[in-house]
Amino acid sequence: MIQTLALVRWESFETYYILGTAFLAAYLIGSIPFGLIFAWMSGAGDVRRIGSGNIGATNVLRTGKKLAAAGTLLFDGGKGFVAVMLAQQYLALEPFVAVAALGVFLGHLFPVWLGFRGGKGVSTFIGIAFGLDWEVAFFTAASWIVVARATRYSSLAALVSAGLTPVYFAIYGETLWAALMTVLAVMIFLAHRANIVRLIKGEEPGIGTR
Repeated sequence: MIQTLALVRWESFETYYILGTAFLAAYLIGSIPFGLIFAWMSGAGDVRRIGSGNIGATNVLRTGKKLAAAGTLLFDGGKGFVAVMLAQQYLALEPFVAVAALGVFLGHLFPVWLGFRGGKGVSTFIGIAFGLDWEVAFFTAASWIVVARATRYSSLAALVSAGLTPVYFAIYGETLWAALMTVLAVMIFLAHRANIVRLIKGEEPGIGTR
């Protein structure tokens, strides 16, 4: 069972050592560029030279390789889920889990292997949500699906679902996770700055546009 913030011994060097180790391990998990790997394995080449140049599932889909896009979506989400579950299993303290979640998310956005230019974090964000509370994550995923099907804009679905996720956690009374997901949602919005401009101008490509 995850223990609360009050049980953390902040005066202990061991606490900060564990926090740093948890962050670094999660960061390295998050920095695995599955979009690049699956696109290359499918014969699509370097996905960074296609479409938006992003390594996320939406841009991989623009190559026409649906299986590669599905694999990217699943494994990018899996990164967030695995990092959180490992932290829960072996560290069992809320601050350590939060640090691991932050680490895996930053690893995806800024992977060291790709010159710190990674994806926009949506799949990993949802994976983190599932690791924290699958019931809340269900609403996050449902929000993405509903908006994506209604508008055909992956970016708009990402922004709406990310913005609503902290609200869902707050409704469930999970204030630390609500705060954590607020921070991650802000980073998602920042990563989607260009998409927001295109949405306003009506120039954003829809899902599956090649």
